[in-house]
Amino acid sequence: MSDADASVRIACPACHALNRLPAVRLRDAPVCGRCKVPLFSAHPLALDVDGFERHVVQSDLPVLVDFWAPWCQPCLMMAPHFEAAAGELEPEFRLAKVDTQAHSALGARFSIRSIPTLALFHRGREIARHSGAVGTADIVRWARMHAR
Repeated sequence: MSDADASVRIACPACHALNRLPAVRLRDAPVCGRCKVPLFSAHPLALDVDGFERHVVQSDLPVLVDFWAPWCQPCLMMAPHFEAAAGELEPEFRLAKVDTQAHSALGARFSIRSIPTLALFHRGREIARHSGAVGTADIVRWARMHAR
């Protein structure tokens, strides 16, 4: 199978249905086959345990997850940078946020000891991790460097 024939599974940000589309069509503003919502919005998704399963484990795109908490000042300072990075990294990546206060099971599952922590996943497997607040350019550079 050539790269032109490759397809990817992507979870819908609205209904979480898995969509399969040719990889070459990622930049063509694809929409969900079930609910017709755009698959990419240039904004990070807020994930709970079920959403994490769909978007991180079952999807084929690399997913950059920001583990954060609403009381964490460095997390709040980094939030607009993570938001901006979504606009630069989609559709090659999905960006998501996990509130470790609301979803402590996910924080425990991945042994998150400090926040903010960025974790890069591909097909459910963690491939890189960075702790501490960083700016937009550093987020983008770090994600692209580790996704190779």
